[in-house]
Amino acid sequence: MNALQFDFIVNKSTKTVTIERVFNAELSLVWEAFTNKEILDQWWAPKPFESKTKVMNFEVGGRRFYAMVSPEGQEMWSIQKYTSITPKTNFKFLSSFADKEENPNLPGSNWDLNFSEEDNNTKVSISIYNESLERMERMIEMGFKEGFMATLNELANLLPNLNN
Repeated sequence: MNALQFDFIVNKSTKTVTIERVFNAELSLVWEAFTNKEILDQWWAPKPFESKTKVMNFEVGGRRFYAMVSPEGQEMWSIQKYTSITPKTNFKFLSSFADKEENPNLPGSNWDLNFSEEDNNTKVSISIYNESLERMERMIEMGFKEGFMATLNELANLLPNLNN
């Protein structure tokens, strides 16, 4: 099997991280994997961490409040506030770390996810803009690239099982 495209580009001058990943699955399935909390919780964390969604309301003005849970049970909470949704094409959200009472730790980052289909493969292009260069650098130092690459690999491994 040919390796599908995967790009991860950090641009400090624009405070932006750009990620492109191609999945061997139809667009509607990949869209569902990014917008359905039951599916998200199966892959939105690098192993051995798990994703645990407490609240998800996928609509403009809605939010996802979730934790990445370590094997020891430590919870790291985040909020995604949906700012724009164009079904099966694009959605945007403001992401910020939070405490377990849902108080955000600002500044956050603005995520812009674009979905396109080509030859039964789906390309997801993600642009993550950080207001704060310091926050972006801290994110990178915390292993965001390795963690998010592993997370997207979890999704790639899950997608064939969702098709059944």
